Amino acid sequence: MTNIYDSIDSEDALVAASLALGAENAGGPWAAAEINLGKSAGKSPSKKVVAALKELIQAGEDPLGDIFSGLRSSEERRENGATYTPAPIVQTMVDWATSKNPCRIVDPGVGSARFLTRAGLAFPKANLVGIDIDPLASLMARANLAAAGLGARSRVLLGDYRRFSERVDGSTLYIGNPPYVRHHQIAPKWKEWLAAEASKLDLSASKLAGLHVYFFLATARCAKPKDFGAFITASEWLDVNYGALVRSLVLGSLGGKSITVIDPTAQPFPDAATTAAITTFEIGAKPTSVYFQRVEKLEQLGELGKGRKVHRDRLGAESRWSHLTRAAEKPPEGFVELGELCRVHRGAVTGANDVWIAGVHSDGLPDSVLFPTITRAREVLDADGLLADSARLRCVIDLPADLDELATADRNAVNKFLKIARAMGANKGYVASHRKAWWSVGLRAAAPIISTYMARRPPGFIINKADARHINIAHGLYPREPLTEKAKKALVDYLQVNISQRSGRTYAGGLTKFEPREMERLIIPGPAMLAAGSIAL
Repeated sequence: MTNIYDSIDSEDALVAASLALGAENAGGPWAAAEINLGKSAGKSPSKKVVAALKELIQAGEDPLGDIFSGLRSSEERRENGATYTPAPIVQTMVDWATSKNPCRIVDPGVGSARFLTRAGLAFPKANLVGIDIDPLASLMARANLAAAGLGARSRVLLGDYRRFSERVDGSTLYIGNPPYVRHHQIAPKWKEWLAAEASKLDLSASKLAGLHVYFFLATARCAKPKDFGAFITASEWLDVNYGALVRSLVLGSLGGKSITVIDPTAQPFPDAATTAAITTFEIGAKPTSVYFQRVEKLEQLGELGKGRKVHRDRLGAESRWSHLTRAAEKPPEGFVELGELCRVHRGAVTGANDVWIAGVHSDGLPDSVLFPTITRAREVLDADGLLADSARLRCVIDLPADLDELATADRNAVNKFLKIARAMGANKGYVASHRKAWWSVGLRAAAPIISTYMARRPPGFIINKADARHINIAHGLYPREPLTEKAKKALVDYLQVNISQRSGRTYAGGLTKFEPREMERLIIPGPAMLAAGSIAL
């Protein structure tokens, strides 16, 4: 087996192997870029290698995709959002679809056709359509389809799925792994497309949306009632502001049926430590409830369309959905959810740290508008559970909304500073424009306990004896009822040791994030246990 993979050691060799497997006889007419690839093909592999590759393909494996993933680094493939899906996930998604009988199957980011070949075998009468912008990927897809005996009913289109608009009389299954590309790499013309197409559905779209959001919208735009599908994507759309478009589509024209979140420990995307979400849908459907479930290992994946039922009305009222994938955990006797003891609030957003964190530019401001503040997560992590004083913290400038509250001398110093702040653009940003007064950051009151919320590790917690404020790199824990110092110490000691990354959401790159509501769901010792101060950690 090793010799087979070692013998295909370049992209030209991979092109040659694809041609030898019959790519030129499958998948419809070639595009010019594919023809050019064919002309640059390397030396054709031996018959023994071709036979071995074909045997692997017919056994359900994807040697071409595996070789491609080895030849191109994850960084190179990330430009087009090419992350190949593990076979168990592909099969689970195809299995979910077998309850219906589509006449056509569309994979919008076909890659090497992992989804399309398995779906084609599951539906022996369905026509197969794969779309990809990468000529080499489309060539591999043609080869896999040909080797699997599916070439005669396949079409592989070299192009952009956002331009795909073909409809057929029967139902279509849309299935695959839409590419994940950050908004920074998306051309302005496509951002305009997103806004325009969303507005046709009376929805709004954010220019910060990643490419997978475009694919959800393109599907809702192209599909017709009774079409159905399953997409696996990064899960961040469940919670982030730009994901509101997908959430609206799931509750609207896309017809969401279920959402299954896969923790990064299961490696749903082998190239990235990212939480994944499998979304199943039926165009035009409006089920009373949507099923939510979460798995930590691929062996737990099981059947899609099961789990916790969440009513549509609740989903419409929720701005974040990932916490709904966690089954309500019954705390052990004497334990409660953190939210029963504390409210959790993220710190204020300054909108321009270089302006609102004091420095040389703010010399002369009175102490009354300077507040020692947690401005770096490291300040929490290094405090070892207790922030005793604020000597090493930077100050945040927090001016009152009504500047007439200030004494004359203080007002003159503030006016001088505001001229500098304007010159630095502090009055023009999005955050400033949405404040009652652009110059008033609005720091929260000092929180008795402060925590980090995004890192490549579990969150850190400190008792805030220094009465420091916090900005949006941290959360403040505000007890609903006063806690003794003994109880606060017991709570922080417990949280420092017993909270894992699994309780949050993990993004590309391994960063784990805890939203305030997610943190409030953490299970902690109840008031009586904290008051006693003797908790087994």
